[in-house]
Amino acid sequence: MTGSDAGGAAGRPPARVVVVDDQTVVREGIVMLLGLLPGIEVVGSGGDGEEAVALVGELAPDVVLMDLRMPRCDGVEATRRIRAEHPGTQVVILTTYADDESLFPALTAGARGYLTKDAGGDEIVRAVEDVLSGDAGLSPKIQRRLLERLSQPESAAPEPKEPPDGLTAREAEVLVLIADGLTNQEIARALHVSTATVKTHINNLFAKAGLKDRAQAVRYAYRHGLAKPPGASIT
Repeated sequence: MTGSDAGGAAGRPPARVVVVDDQTVVREGIVMLLGLLPGIEVVGSGGDGEEAVALVGELAPDVVLMDLRMPRCDGVEATRRIRAEHPGTQVVILTTYADDESLFPALTAGARGYLTKDAGGDEIVRAVEDVLSGDAGLSPKIQRRLLERLSQPESAAPEPKEPPDGLTAREAEVLVLIADGLTNQEIARALHVSTATVKTHINNLFAKAGLKDRAQAVRYAYRHGLAKPPGASIT
């Protein structure tokens, strides 16, 4: 029997599947393979993420077999949109790539399965059945990669940067607001303190840092990474 006339596990009707891959030869090969597998019926195919989302909206398949790297809309974004807009459709990634930069964004986007394109027909059928049963459809290679990632010790959080020149945390906060262009009155409102208190903090931080005016204060904040110039980023 072919996938279109064979029932799924435990007498279920065949899983209705959409195949999405930007390479026509690959896509047609996957469709042909799936047509030979029990419990799977291919109801549509597309060449990019935009087509994937449109096909899911039109056909309401049970599962999308999704490539990752495609034009217009990649597999991660398409997965995110499908899971948000059509939660009844599951996504199994079927891709060449098994690196962390491909795997984890796809799973975070909502993919329930992840196979590489060297997967055999039995692996594909098992992955489809698993995601329809509420389990994860992951190839053994991907399961090992996940375990390796989870077993790696987490990097220690970086120590918070101490304000320079003995500035207190509050004085540094006032300095950042000065660099953002706020007046004393606006700083007072932002920090819920009096204007007099703001002036005291400014006098103290000017004395500690050897600053003469607000322009020097802004440059000082930029130089020490406490604030960022427009269009720049703090490292």
